[in-house]
Amino acid sequence: MFIPVCRIKYQEIEIGGNIMHLELREITVNNLEYSERTEVRGKTLFINKEEILEELKMDEAIEDVDIDIAKPGQKVRIIPVKDVIEPRCKISGPGNVFPGFIGGMETVGSGVSLALKGVAVVTCGPIVAFQEGFIDMCGVGSRFTPFSKTNNVALLLKVKPSLTPVQHEEIVRKTGLKLAYYLAEKSKNAQEYKTSIFDLPSPRKIQNNFSNLPSFVYVYLNISQGLLHDTYVYGKDLKTMFPVILHPNEILDGAIVSGNCVSAGSKNTTFHHLNNPVIKELYARNGKDLNFVGVVIGTELDTLSGKIRSSEMVREYVKMLGADVAIISEEGAGNPDTDLCLCCKALEKSGIKTVVIANECAGEDGKTPGLADTTPEMDAFVSTGNSCEIVVVPPMEKIIGCHESIAVLAGGYADSLQDDGSIKCQMMSIVGSVNETGFLPLGCKWV
Repeated sequence: MFIPVCRIKYQEIEIGGNIMHLELREITVNNLEYSERTEVRGKTLFINKEEILEELKMDEAIEDVDIDIAKPGQKVRIIPVKDVIEPRCKISGPGNVFPGFIGGMETVGSGVSLALKGVAVVTCGPIVAFQEGFIDMCGVGSRFTPFSKTNNVALLLKVKPSLTPVQHEEIVRKTGLKLAYYLAEKSKNAQEYKTSIFDLPSPRKIQNNFSNLPSFVYVYLNISQGLLHDTYVYGKDLKTMFPVILHPNEILDGAIVSGNCVSAGSKNTTFHHLNNPVIKELYARNGKDLNFVGVVIGTELDTLSGKIRSSEMVREYVKMLGADVAIISEEGAGNPDTDLCLCCKALEKSGIKTVVIANECAGEDGKTPGLADTTPEMDAFVSTGNSCEIVVVPPMEKIIGCHESIAVLAGGYADSLQDDGSIKCQMMSIVGSVNETGFLPLGCKWV
């Protein structure tokens, strides 16, 4: 059996129990098929639909549930999309993936975990309120979402009408995670995989070993403003928490789960958290041209006092980690722009250089100021695109979900759905189109 190993580090630093060592077994899947048994054979994930539905229907809060398959290049549209989740499970070590939902409350980020690469669980169904988005598997719209390249298991849920909106979202969230875990668990016996290794010593140890390199911290802002605007850390609603320091491995191992349906283009799905490209890039360059000293999870609250408190605490945590530079990524736009500005200002005034990653709401013509707030200290800005840009996507042969919901999606209009089945909408309606971690299918390069 050939097992390639990809080590995401440059130097092994032995510091006893202080190191979090995560081995991620990555099984590449490039096809989905129905079968009598759920398993990976070769590079195909076979799924037993009847068995899965029987398992999911055990939840009495679910009135109806179905699954469907959408593959890259097919003339398929999934709408409205709530969350996207990469199938994950633990093979060994403490805790389990998605702690607080699937596992208990043990810390994740160590041991061996399994990931199905090239596969995504996409939750879909009746929406609670305005927002959410769609995924096109081919055509113009597919260019703007990374999830047109994944083999998608679409989960369509209808909950009991007696449930409150909060309960509705909770059932959809938990069921999506349950399916993602199930698919990974059934794939444990796959023989072909590569292993990526993630380990990071304490900031003090890093600085002692690479004292000549600048220290970088990642300030990971996540929306935390109530129903449809929630993020969960170890199963805890972020809006009820202070900012917190996490080891990057915890994030890559499922400690953060999306509970939000903000503008689909810029929201962080659970898939984004599991595959955060900022964390992976900092890991890859650690010990080479920078010291990666950790991650601070920041809130994006809906009160000014909460925003100020959070930015002050973020600054103190970043100082405590000994960082020279902070990379800050935003989630959402408008109200969260103030959180972004306050964090940037607080850090810069403390002598910590900042680089901001955010999208812009620059109007359909691109001429409107991109942010709802600004500050002079924000002088290093990476744009992930204009979420207000108008796109027209062609009709699809198959719709998974409800086509008419485009009228109430963020970026959609009452007349977005055309007579021929095409859609005219803003970029923000497409899932992941302007994601502010930089997890994008399109971008720029030096020439």
